[in-house]
Amino acid sequence: MAGCGGGGGNAPPPAPAPAPTPTPSAAQRPCDIYAAGGTPCVAAHSTTRVLLSTYTGPLYQVLRQSDSATLDVTALSNGIANAALQDAFCTGATCLISVIYDQSGRNNHLTQAPPGFFKGPAAGGYDNLAVANAAPLTLSGQKVYGVYIPPGTGYRNNATNGIAVGDQPEGMYAALDGWHFNSACCFDYGNAETSSTDTGNGHMETIYFGNQSAWGTGAGPGPWIMADLENGLFSGRDPHLNANDPTITSRFVTAIVKGEPNHWAIRGGNTQAGSLSTFNDGVRPSGGYTTMSKEGAIVLGIGGDNSNGGRGTFYEGAMTSGYPSDATEDAVQANLVAAKYAVDTSTTLTGRAIKNEYNGLCLDDHNSATAAGSPVVQWTCNGSAAQQWNIVPAADGYVTIVNVKSGLCLDDTDGKTAPGSTIQQYTCNGQAVQQWRLVNADGGQLNIVNRNSNLCLDDFNGGKTPGAEVRQWQCTGGVVQWWSIL
Repeated sequence: MAGCGGGGGNAPPPAPAPAPTPTPSAAQRPCDIYAAGGTPCVAAHSTTRVLLSTYTGPLYQVLRQSDSATLDVTALSNGIANAALQDAFCTGATCLISVIYDQSGRNNHLTQAPPGFFKGPAAGGYDNLAVANAAPLTLSGQKVYGVYIPPGTGYRNNATNGIAVGDQPEGMYAALDGWHFNSACCFDYGNAETSSTDTGNGHMETIYFGNQSAWGTGAGPGPWIMADLENGLFSGRDPHLNANDPTITSRFVTAIVKGEPNHWAIRGGNTQAGSLSTFNDGVRPSGGYTTMSKEGAIVLGIGGDNSNGGRGTFYEGAMTSGYPSDATEDAVQANLVAAKYAVDTSTTLTGRAIKNEYNGLCLDDHNSATAAGSPVVQWTCNGSAAQQWNIVPAADGYVTIVNVKSGLCLDDTDGKTAPGSTIQQYTCNGQAVQQWRLVNADGGQLNIVNRNSNLCLDDFNGGKTPGAEVRQWQCTGGVVQWWSIL
């Protein structure tokens, strides 16, 4: 995309075979399913698991910053990433994901994105690499890591093999974090320019996930699954609105975009349960998109011209030769559901401080009160029991936040849902007013979002002095809503 865009040569993909309906089996992986449907993977990327049953190579590489040593992370015998290798290698150090290996056999590996029309923040104008342990989760109960992408971070391959070019047909899917997004351009995965610059309408075809509304939107406030076709994010043929493209609310989301001559589709679903829905299926938008001019580079986390303001978290994805059938994609979705992506809710964090990034103050049980209804303020961090909180797993990936001094739970006072609603400490009761989700924010901190109100914990009016009020407010992405759990 410009303000969202990346020539190198690309071998054309083979002509697709007819599209039989695949028959899933327990041993199959997503790329086995695509191949059975006559649309084989020409790129397959995942830090969580093997995507092709015959693949035996590494999933990704981590770079240890302290000494620049690298380690290839491989899969266990069950095909799930061996996260223990990373944990041991990175003990006491910061590690970055330096390579996401292509499992298709075409060597379409993703590495640090080079500068394009937009420069990245790293040396030489490159984009940053993702911190390797920033997106922990579980797959079938085993710990793995996703690719956590804040603004300024991105991956790319401008010299690919077998990726669709021109108006050739292709499909792509990605499993993403449905709660980690923003409205900046552009968190993409898919086909982009090989020059890292905007070369015109129709030169891209990627999945986009976020709530950017400058071009077009789906229904509601977002985020939406859309397609970045260059110089436009499209939810359908209409460049402005497709009311059939819904706001995504699930913690994990399956996103699909596919295109062939003057025909394309967007599909999506909950990676943890259920089937896919079709949000758009029809002719291409007008204005340079009817006949596509795809170039065949691959991007992750950025736009085609290296616009790198987007954020998101990527778990797995693949690109195909040929236009996959709905039946093939439905089987891929069933495979994703069976893989059992989940938030790791097995561990209670005890005695943690919760510090606001804007003012450096800690969430505090004011005057060490112990009565139900006691206020919560921000105060100079001092390590006392009044500033210690237990983060306790609750249902559906939410947590309760319990003060060590009072034994009371952080609570949406009176169940209010309007911006400016107060918070309090109250007798723990397991209700939605006391359940919070921890959502990754741009600065490496967290947004703390109440389940009942869907509002963010907020340093009210940007207070900076001890005693500063904390309330709930519409989630804006602003630094007053960034918190660290220490």
